[in-house]
Amino acid sequence: MIRILLLDDHPVLRHGLSALLGTQPDFEIAAEAGSADEAVDLASRAGIDVALVDLDLGDDLPDGIAATRGILRASPGTHVLVFTAYDSDADIVCAIDAGAAGYLVKDSRPAELFRAIRSAAAGEGALAGRISERLRDRSRHPDDILTARELEVLALAASGLSNRELAQALVVSEATVKTHLHHAFTKLGAENRQAAIAIAVKRGLIRI
Repeated sequence: MIRILLLDDHPVLRHGLSALLGTQPDFEIAAEAGSADEAVDLASRAGIDVALVDLDLGDDLPDGIAATRGILRASPGTHVLVFTAYDSDADIVCAIDAGAAGYLVKDSRPAELFRAIRSAAAGEGALAGRISERLRDRSRHPDDILTARELEVLALAASGLSNRELAQALVVSEATVKTHLHHAFTKLGAENRQAAIAIAVKRGLIRI
């Protein structure tokens, strides 16, 4: 039996997902959480095999990336499968860097979700086909692709943070922030921050 933790801040969506997963004889919904802190606490004591984690947990809450790191620290035997509406490069790369075993978007077919959960529980990678292909594309052209840190800086810049605020959020110097932004501008062929953000959003690299 695969014991599953659901992390989503929308109770109705959790209920629907629980009902869907409950149709599978080898799945057990062991716990449900509406916040990252709650999920980490449950994972640490509920014997979870797979945590199904949404990235967007509300503006005032830690996001699914923070939840992923916390769950894996609290329960190293748990496998995290990100299941979210977003598929920007920034989200995908940050999730994988945080230790997620797989990444699916919410428009995936139920059969694909079931396979991904079983693959994650078995310790195998679980990436949707188009997401896997995008990661392969990144590895083929490393000089032209924004790094995870550059994507993170650009995504935060898109939220309106100044260089000083970016530096504080990332616990780095302003000079380091400027370097990351400069590299992002060069790779995107942008002359300034606004142009770089617009290009990145259009290409689906970040979301705002």
